[in-house]
Amino acid sequence: MRQQNVFSGVTDAHEVLIRHWQSRRDGEGRVSRDNIDPGALRSALACISIVEVDETLIGGKRSGKRGRGAEGKTLVLVAVEERKKGGIGRIRLCVIPDASGDSLIPAIKAMVAPGSTIRTDGWKGYNRLKKEKGYKHIVVEHEEDNPGEDPTPLVHRIASLLKRWLLGTHQGAVHASHLPYYLDEYTFRFNRRYFKSRGKLFYGLLEQCLQISRVTGSSFKKSD
Repeated sequence: MRQQNVFSGVTDAHEVLIRHWQSRRDGEGRVSRDNIDPGALRSALACISIVEVDETLIGGKRSGKRGRGAEGKTLVLVAVEERKKGGIGRIRLCVIPDASGDSLIPAIKAMVAPGSTIRTDGWKGYNRLKKEKGYKHIVVEHEEDNPGEDPTPLVHRIASLLKRWLLGTHQGAVHASHLPYYLDEYTFRFNRRYFKSRGKLFYGLLEQCLQISRVTGSSFKKSD
């Protein structure tokens, strides 16, 4: 009788989960509380994920230079988890001072778990990713014979949705010094877009409030 594949019909994530729990079983086939390691599980799942990374500019139309290095705008790094069939998983957003490797690499390491595969365009600021331990780097170059091809379509989709949200919900009245807080709010909302339990959303919000330092009204006034 031909042996069946125990992982037939399951996703890569399911297979990783099954193998992880199998490796944690004791001699009697049980998993004790002492053998549960959330960090190891997150690292195992990160190994199968592809994260697309690119930057976008927030700040509306300005005269002068366009693209990386434009004046009067805020540079935001966007990381998007790719799911099968071009779907989007979780996202991460953060403000960075510039598009140099010294700014990009630490921000990426803070947002993307080791073991992940990172896909970027050919910008030189990402070159150091190849030397970073724990990451696989895929570079998608712009094709000169096909200028309409987008090397980072998922990031640009999120950037477009973010800008629509800032212009629609907040009428574009977002001060640069407050932008990180708006990015955190949008990330929280987007990553929980499929949540059906209001209780879990409220619990998650309170949990995050307790994990950050207190923000006072005077700190907002000083930054304006």
